[in-house]
Amino acid sequence: MSEKLQGKVAIITGGASGIGKGMAMAFVKEGATVAIIDLNEEVGKQSVEELQQYQPDSMFIQANLAEHDKLEGLVKQVAEKYGRLDILVNNAHASKNMPFEQITQEVLDLSFDTGFYPTFYLMQAALPYLKESQGKIINFASGAGINGDVNQASYAAAKEAIRAISRVAANEFGPFGINVNIISPIANSPGIRKWAKEQPEYYEAMLSKIPLRRLGELESDIGRVAVFLASEDSDYITGQTIMVDGGATKLR
Repeated sequence: MSEKLQGKVAIITGGASGIGKGMAMAFVKEGATVAIIDLNEEVGKQSVEELQQYQPDSMFIQANLAEHDKLEGLVKQVAEKYGRLDILVNNAHASKNMPFEQITQEVLDLSFDTGFYPTFYLMQAALPYLKESQGKIINFASGAGINGDVNQASYAAAKEAIRAISRVAANEFGPFGINVNIISPIANSPGIRKWAKEQPEYYEAMLSKIPLRRLGELESDIGRVAVFLASEDSDYITGQTIMVDGGATKLR
């Protein structure tokens, strides 16, 4: 175990599985105590047991992030338990993919209620604690929004809205010593693996557009970049979208 995040306290939403769990594992191995917030209680309890092998004080909170009035209380619960908050990672997001013309208000609400609004309100709730710690915020974007992927309008819209408020927050929070950055990943997540089995031709087409010809590993690729952005190594980086996608998208 290294110590890049020794003594730090982090919240990771959607931390029970996929990219969230990969980041959580990378964080605890660097010394952080992690509170994972997730809707899935069974998987969350299993995941926190793995985290506790490295950091016994890590915890799991079962919560529905679409219940926006409860988000401030989640942050307060973590900060009061540990006496501080250093890192906020807004990773959780649910959405449905479909053609633009078929998207309903319900589909838009799902994407914004689980992705954009929790990111916004958790950033607000965490701000007083992050001012004290001069902490870090890591939000999540997607190539779906940056490139305009078909059938992903509701997801893309929420992700680009998250990028927009992240840039604003970087400007507003910077004077307090708070860094706000964005990861846009392509990862070997359970969802991608399921999609690869169901639609192998589309999966292979996607893979062919990645110069490194592979998906990012949850912990060693995505998680390690998150560790960098959460540590003092990134103290002079803020307001940036970091493409952790094997070179699939090159920002200009």
